[in-house]
Amino acid sequence: MTVLQTPTRSTRDYQELDAAHHIHAFVDQKALNAEGPRVIVRGEGLHLWDSDGKRYLDGMSGLWCTNLGYGRQDLTAAASRQLEQLPYYNMFFHTTHPAVVELSEQLFSLLPGHYSHAVYTNSGSEANEVLIRTVRRYWQILGQPQKKVMIGRWNGYHGSTLASTALGGMGFMHEMGGMLPDFAHIDEPYWYVAGGELSPAEFGRRCALQLEEKILELGAENVAAFVAEPFQGAGGMIFPPQSYWPEIQRICRQYDVLLCADEVIGGFGRTGEWFAHQHFGFEPDTLSIAKGLTSGYIPMGGLVLSKRIAEVLVEQGGVYAHGLTYSGHPVAAAVAIANIKALRDEGVVERVKADTGPYLQQCLRQVFADHPLVGEIQGTGLVAALQFSQDKASRKRFANETDITWRCRSIGFEEGLIIRATGGRMIMAPALVASRDELDELVAKTKLAVDRTAMELGLL
Repeated sequence: MTVLQTPTRSTRDYQELDAAHHIHAFVDQKALNAEGPRVIVRGEGLHLWDSDGKRYLDGMSGLWCTNLGYGRQDLTAAASRQLEQLPYYNMFFHTTHPAVVELSEQLFSLLPGHYSHAVYTNSGSEANEVLIRTVRRYWQILGQPQKKVMIGRWNGYHGSTLASTALGGMGFMHEMGGMLPDFAHIDEPYWYVAGGELSPAEFGRRCALQLEEKILELGAENVAAFVAEPFQGAGGMIFPPQSYWPEIQRICRQYDVLLCADEVIGGFGRTGEWFAHQHFGFEPDTLSIAKGLTSGYIPMGGLVLSKRIAEVLVEQGGVYAHGLTYSGHPVAAAVAIANIKALRDEGVVERVKADTGPYLQQCLRQVFADHPLVGEIQGTGLVAALQFSQDKASRKRFANETDITWRCRSIGFEEGLIIRATGGRMIMAPALVASRDELDELVAKTKLAVDRTAMELGLL
């Protein structure tokens, strides 16, 4: 076990320097500066330590990415070897390198045969930026340049860069200059909130049919692609009804609209399948990947293309007018190779599907099925959500549900647990290497946080 080293500065020193020079993600910076950010200094397995020595169970795998947990020597050794041999070279100048070639070989060994090519990026946001340009280029080559409208979902999330923000459906992000022409949205398949008297199956089909209605409204000749997460991650870990994806796929095929899956969160084993679309049983034309590709140890993402798209780009497309300085970075590629090898050789994904995933889902349902604050439990594999409800029978939500879940999240930190609050839902996605004992700790600490929240609301 790694020895915990004493931080070189005090917590207060770190906080003051951070406030002086750093703008954080998705937070009121002035309020954070007054409070002082938590300073994380070490991670091992599923646990993190802050600069004051407090230990936390990371129930969110960082940001859904440290699939192998912290402190993996095989991943850090792969990075070190590559740094010594070839720390950097680019994908320009008619050049490649062994690490990116071997990564592609490993990646496509995991995928069905109808996928053939990848474009590597540094993040999921970039992968979706590349997706937008690549899909539009595909239709240009085929003589249909007017097919450029991208349809996403309200409350979907595809990144924080300009076009990926437009593709996503989070209105507060659009306010920061994040809406562009030729982007459209349909409703999310959030049955608990919007299902009304419909059964989940009926609601799933109704939501899917919105895509058909939107395509007809815009004109199929103008619509390039429908892009969505197999399950919504940042939107609240929302799992669509089983009726949803088969109907979405039918509509896309009927109207010749590309079906693009954002697998940035769901990819590399989270649901117990290598990719989340396999769990839901549909076949996308593209896959956006990142996060679990390297278990978060180093930034890397990519866009996976089906043969349908890649053959047109390669055989008819001429110059592919895109490139990134760090695309296919050799150190990132080396870490990704080691990561995929570990996930495969250690049977991690299979264990999530057959053992730890069902165990977590069963435990959550046993503990929270009758809890007065929890109206719904969703999830599969090692990803789950608890929906808070003011009245379970009517599915009535709290008017201030965001404040309540944020309070529960804060209590979780007090109890040494990191889970996430999104809207009216508490969400979790522990590392895929979690043991049953660690999952027990996750559920027990989550119950402490939820119970304390319920007591503050007078429900316990």
